[in-house]
Amino acid sequence: MNRILALCCLLAGYAGTLIAGTVTVEDFAGRTVTLAEPARRIVALAPHIVENLYSAGAGDRLVGVVSYSDFPAQARSLPLVGSFNAFSLEQILASKPDLILMWGSGNGAGALEKLERLGVPVYVSELRSLADIPASIRRLGRLAGTEAHSETEAQRLEDGFAWLAAEFGAAPPLPVFYQIWHQPLQTVNGEHLISQIITLCGGRNIFADAATLAPRINLESVLARNPRVIVAGGMETAHPEWLDHWRQYPGLRALNGGLLSVNPDLIQRPTARALDGARDLCSKLEAVRTVN
Repeated sequence: MNRILALCCLLAGYAGTLIAGTVTVEDFAGRTVTLAEPARRIVALAPHIVENLYSAGAGDRLVGVVSYSDFPAQARSLPLVGSFNAFSLEQILASKPDLILMWGSGNGAGALEKLERLGVPVYVSELRSLADIPASIRRLGRLAGTEAHSETEAQRLEDGFAWLAAEFGAAPPLPVFYQIWHQPLQTVNGEHLISQIITLCGGRNIFADAATLAPRINLESVLARNPRVIVAGGMETAHPEWLDHWRQYPGLRALNGGLLSVNPDLIQRPTARALDGARDLCSKLEAVRTVN
């Protein structure tokens, strides 16, 4: 009898460990993702997700990534399973993941259904705001069992963004045109992460009212709105040479110290580095305010 009781206690303790090890997280699609234990083999299907997983202290769990996963540097040597919009289900399976992190709006139509058929838990990432960045890092830390690290990083970001808002958010708003591409001319609307950073820094996106997230616009519309600041961004690398084009329009207010260039890799990816990008833009806008 005592042996049976002892065995029952042992089994009860084992079951309690399994229950205690279970991880449940709500993803950005509102889905509940449950793991029997923290993930140890993770495939991430977007560069920004790879970066945020490292920020959560779980980069060493990655066994598969997509092209352009270039930060931090050690991510460049990880096995590829394709690109963010053309990944290989066979290569994902061959990686033997216990968790797949997908990009809700970027991995293509029907991607979630295809991935779910692999029989591996799928977490959907879809970051739309600055607040989503620390929230994402916290959730990734929960999934990987690195909560202490992810909480520290998430709190650092929240404190950093709060400081910038207090320091620059109440400043007289500067009308800003942010250029993400040159030919065709393209910008962002008010829902874009970049526009939120502009607002954080005391700027006003002159195309915030555009209907699409990254609208194509014409030259005349920029000249008509006559921004005080023109920021040359890009897609991956900085393009300060784009600013030369605007110098031929003498009526532009931006010609008076308001032609700026930023590193798009910092300001356009929804990652922890957005805080660095925001600090840079805030300081540059503040410098414009000092110009008569």
